[in-house]
Amino acid sequence: MALTERDTAQLRAALQEAVVKCSERCLYQSAKWAAELLTSIPPTDEASEPEDSQMTEVPPDGLPPIVVTGNLDPEEAQLEAKEINQYLLAKSFFDCREFDRCAAVFLPDTVLSGILSSTSTRGPENTTNPKGKGKARVSSGRADGKLAPILPKLSQKSIFLALYAKYMSGEKKKDEDSEMVMGPHDGGNTTNKQLVTISRYLENWFQEHTTEAGEVVGSQGWLEYLYGMVLAKDKSEEEAMRWLIRSVHLYPMNWGCWLEMTSLIGRVEDLNRISPHLPQNIVSFIFHLHTSLELYQSTPNLSNSLDQLLSIFPTSPFLLTCLALLAYHIKDFLAADAHFSNLLALHPHRLDSLDHYSNILYVMNLRPKLSFLAHLCSTVDKFRPESCVVIGNYYSLLSSHEKAVQYFRRALTLDRSCLSAWTLMGHEYVELKNTHAAIESYRRAVDVNRRDYRAWYGLGQTYEVLEMHAYALWYYKRAAGLRPWDGKMWMAVGSCLQKMGREIEGIKALKRALLADSYYDAGVGSSFGSGGRDKGGAMDPEVLLQIAGMYERMEEMGEAKAYMEMCVAQEEGAADMEASVINIHADSQSSDDESRPTAGGASGDRGTGVTAATSKARMWLAKFAMRMGDYTRAMQLATELCQDGVEVEEAKALVREVRVRLEIGSGDG
Repeated sequence: MALTERDTAQLRAALQEAVVKCSERCLYQSAKWAAELLTSIPPTDEASEPEDSQMTEVPPDGLPPIVVTGNLDPEEAQLEAKEINQYLLAKSFFDCREFDRCAAVFLPDTVLSGILSSTSTRGPENTTNPKGKGKARVSSGRADGKLAPILPKLSQKSIFLALYAKYMSGEKKKDEDSEMVMGPHDGGNTTNKQLVTISRYLENWFQEHTTEAGEVVGSQGWLEYLYGMVLAKDKSEEEAMRWLIRSVHLYPMNWGCWLEMTSLIGRVEDLNRISPHLPQNIVSFIFHLHTSLELYQSTPNLSNSLDQLLSIFPTSPFLLTCLALLAYHIKDFLAADAHFSNLLALHPHRLDSLDHYSNILYVMNLRPKLSFLAHLCSTVDKFRPESCVVIGNYYSLLSSHEKAVQYFRRALTLDRSCLSAWTLMGHEYVELKNTHAAIESYRRAVDVNRRDYRAWYGLGQTYEVLEMHAYALWYYKRAAGLRPWDGKMWMAVGSCLQKMGREIEGIKALKRALLADSYYDAGVGSSFGSGGRDKGGAMDPEVLLQIAGMYERMEEMGEAKAYMEMCVAQEEGAADMEASVINIHADSQSSDDESRPTAGGASGDRGTGVTAATSKARMWLAKFAMRMGDYTRAMQLATELCQDGVEVEEAKALVREVRVRLEIGSGDG
C-alpha cells in the first residue's frame, strides 16, 4: 500500500483535523490514537509541511482563531460562533471532570425534564417538510395530540458535548453506586441512569432533521456515534450497529466509533457481513485488522495487511502492538516478547496493552522481565488498570495468589470493564480453590467481552472441577468456537465427552486437537498459559494415549493398537505416520476445512523423547503382544521399558513373565 506524496499530505491533514475535532468533543482516546498515527508518518519535506496543515488558517480580521476547526455548514458555523464563550466554559468544566456543570451550560435540567415528560414516537407521521432542516418541526403536532418537545437551537458540537457530559456523569455515578468489586451485593447490574435522557433527546433531534426519505439533513456523524453508543449500552445491538455505520460514513476519522463497532462483533461472519456496508478508506482498513485480531484471527492476509500499514506508519505504537498480538495469537511467544520489547524501547511511558505483555512473560516464566515491567508500570502510573494487572501477574508468578487478587480488584475498581483483570482474577480464584468466586469472575469477563475464550475455557474448567460435565462441555465448546485451531480447547472438549461416556464424539474432538496443534508451527506453549511444551512437530502423546484408551473401552482393539503405536512413535518424531495421519484427517476434518493444514503439515524429525504417556503406551503394547502370543515383540518392548526409567519394576516383572512363556514354549517344542 504505497501512498503518493499528495495522498500522504491529505492523510496527514485528515489526522490533524481528527485530533482537533475529537479533542473539541472531549473524545481524548480517539484524539490520542489519531495523534499517534499522525506522528508516525515519516516526514517528507519539512518545508512544505505547514501547507498540509489545516490549523494555520488565519481569519480575515487577522485575529488568531480561538477554535481551530471551522464548519463548512454556514448555519452550524454561525451557531458555533455564537456559542463560542459558552462552549469554552462547558469544555473547561468537562476537562475538570465536572460533567453535570458542563451539560448544564447548554442543556439545564429544566430543558431535559421537559423533553423526558413528552413521550417520543418515531415514524412517518412525525416528519414534516424537509426544507429548512426541519425548522417547522418545533411547532408541529403529533399523532397522539401532544406537541413535540421544543429543542433549544444549538450547534451539533455543543449538543454532543452536553449529552456526552451527561453520559460521562451517568458512568461516574454508576461506578460510585456500584458495590465493592466482588462484594456480597456486587451483581454487576448497576446501570447508567442518564441513558434514557440522552436517548430521548437524540430521538427528537433526529426526528426534527429527518426528511421523508429517511435522510438526516446536515448531520456530521458525531450525534449518530453517541446514539449508537447509547443503544449498545441498552443492548439494542443491531440498531446500534446501523447508527455507528452511519456515523463512520459521515466522519470516518473518529476511532472511538470504530472501536464501538468492534465491541458489537462477536464472530468473523459478523465482520464479513458488515464489511461491504463500510466506507473504503485507510481507517476502515485498520478497523478490519484490529477487529480480526480481536477475533483471534492469524491468517497470512492479516499479516500482509499489517505489513502494508507499517510501511505507512512505521513507528505507530498501535500497529506495533497489533504486530506483537498477532505473534501472541499464533503462540510465537519469543517473537511477541521481541515486538513488545521494541515497543517499550520506543515508547517507554506508554502503558496501553502492557497487560498482554505481562501475560506473555507469565507464560514464558520470565520472572526478571516481569518484575522489571511491574516496576516500570508502577513508576509511570501505579493507578492505571494496566499497571495493576501487570503487578497482579507478577504476584501470581510468585504464587502469592491473595496479593494477585488484591491487585486485580484494584484494576477493576479503577475500570469495571477491564477484561484482563476479570479473567485473571478468575484464574487466581481457581488456584485458591474458591470455585464460586472463580465462576463469578469469569461470568463478568464474558459480560464485558463475549470474545474472551480464556474466560469461557475457565468456566468450563471450573465446572469440570465441580463434576458438572454438561455445563463444562457447553463452555468448552464456546471456547473452541472462538479458537477452533487451538488444540487445548479441543482436548478439553474431548476429555469432557469421555467423562460423559460419549466416546465416539470424544475421539473426534481429540483428533481435532491433533489437527489444531499442527496449525501452530511454533508450538511453544499452551494459549491458556499452563506452561511451555516444545513438541518439535510431533503430535501430543497424551492425546494419542487418550484416543487409544477410548478405542479400547469401545473394544476396537485394532484402532487402539494403532494409536498406541503412534504414541510410542512420537519419541522419535512423526515422520513415518502417513497412514495414521490420513486416518485422523478423514475422521475429523469436515468438507469446509479443506483450506486448513493437516496433521502431517508440521511433522518434523525431532520427537518428544521418552514421556510417561509413551511408556504407558509401550506397556500396553507389550501386554497386548503377550495376549496375542507374540512373545518376541513383547520381550523387545519390555526390555525397552526397563531402559525408560518410568515403569521399571512392572517392566522387569513383564520380562520375567515373557521369559517363562518363551521357556514353556521351547519346552513344548
